[in-house]
Amino acid sequence: MLFPEFVQSFPDLDVPFSTDVVTCKAIRSDAGLVVFFTFHEDFSLPMHAHKGQWGTIIKGEATLTIGEDTKTYRPGDTYNIPSGVSHGGEIKAGTEAIDVFEEPDRYPVRG
Repeated sequence: MLFPEFVQSFPDLDVPFSTDVVTCKAIRSDAGLVVFFTFHEDFSLPMHAHKGQWGTIIKGEATLTIGEDTKTYRPGDTYNIPSGVSHGGEIKAGTEAIDVFEEPDRYPVRG
């Protein structure tokens, strides 16, 4: 695991997929939500839209479609998803990413 041990102590999120597939640790404030994702299996993210999102790939690979553009992102690459823009993609097992959501309650924090 690339994320440091103290990140593992951050709260889990209540997301609509199993922790066997993806682990989500989060920091939440009134201004937004920062999520540390670890994908344990290949993951298909259906096209959807919400408020703004920015992210970076730490390890692994994700092929994302943002609006009309499809691109493969690797470690060090960043992506910006403007509010309301449809997006989805394929994320490879072993990928670790950090995403920052404009919506502080995009996913509820567990516990």
